Amino acid sequence: MTGAAGFIGARVAEMLLADGHTVVGIDNLNDYYDVRLKDYRLSKLLGKSYELGGSDPKKSIFTHNKEPLTHNRFEFRVLDIENIKELDELFRTRKFEAVFSLAARAGVRYSMEHPEVYLSTNVLGTLNLLECQRKHGVKKQVLASTSSLYDGCPMPFTEDQPVNTPLSPYAATKKAAELMAYSYHKLYGLDISVARYFTVFGPAGRPDMSIFRFIKWIDEGKPLELFGDGTQSRDFTYIDDIARGTILAVKPFGYQIINLGGGRQPLSLTTVIAFIEKALAAAQSAKGKAARETLGSSPLPLSSSPVCAKIHRAAPHIADIKETWADIAKAKRLLGWKPQVTPEDGFRLTVDWHVANRSWLKGIKL
Repeated sequence: MTGAAGFIGARVAEMLLADGHTVVGIDNLNDYYDVRLKDYRLSKLLGKSYELGGSDPKKSIFTHNKEPLTHNRFEFRVLDIENIKELDELFRTRKFEAVFSLAARAGVRYSMEHPEVYLSTNVLGTLNLLECQRKHGVKKQVLASTSSLYDGCPMPFTEDQPVNTPLSPYAATKKAAELMAYSYHKLYGLDISVARYFTVFGPAGRPDMSIFRFIKWIDEGKPLELFGDGTQSRDFTYIDDIARGTILAVKPFGYQIINLGGGRQPLSLTTVIAFIEKALAAAQSAKGKAARETLGSSPLPLSSSPVCAKIHRAAPHIADIKETWADIAKAKRLLGWKPQVTPEDGFRLTVDWHVANRSWLKGIKL
């Protein structure tokens, strides 16, 4: 499992472990975003309390570990997929049934500022994994890709559409990774499932993504930065659904590209903000009720204080796609997969997690 400390990787690892598998997770613990979220996810996988977490947003508490960390059937190593020597040594000493290739540089805007980093990780890193699999006889890989490739295509997006006009270095490098994987499938018989993810959200998400930021800003009463007029829409997909689909994609297919998305009408950001406001208001009301019960107060009616976002509007970004919408018929046919968590329930669960972890999330750097 590459990218084991990442948002999606950690949840996939958690589900694999729950199913009885042994997982070797690697991650370079880079500081693209506040590493304390990566530490939180790793702490759960390693059976540690996050109360032991660090205070430095750029340095993980696990970075200094030169030896593997283990807990039950999970093993974690600080290892960069760009380091072919260390990667090859890992493949030489372990026998893997499959590789979940989830490590990547993400983020459209950041890729425009540091394209060389994206090329190195997303393309060279993918090549290194494929080479190790070829050399050591590991046939199966599930490769994480992105709906960002579909810019300019008619909706809903289908896997057979040409995706040759990427708007950002991020999208371009993910396309390159897909093509490299196809080459290794044709040349060496590797079995590759490419999962194109659609706007993943949920507890312990990335702080550079809108949902994490919106919840934090609204909860703290700070102005919410909204690019565009709020009508831009996405096919939001809850993290548990994405993790389930990723695991199901380990089936032998030869080479297949599979959309993993909500498969519903896309939601506008204005609608998402309303969902978050509603969930925060409900959490606030539940907290007040619990406090009354604890204090033994008389059962007077609870006042329902509305939660309202303070919105600061900014110009839309040139690399942003106006809408995304996944056709998930192929995932249903090949994987027997469809989303189980509705967007509204997903936002409620995400808000509940934020409220439960509010004390340390206040310090997370956006």
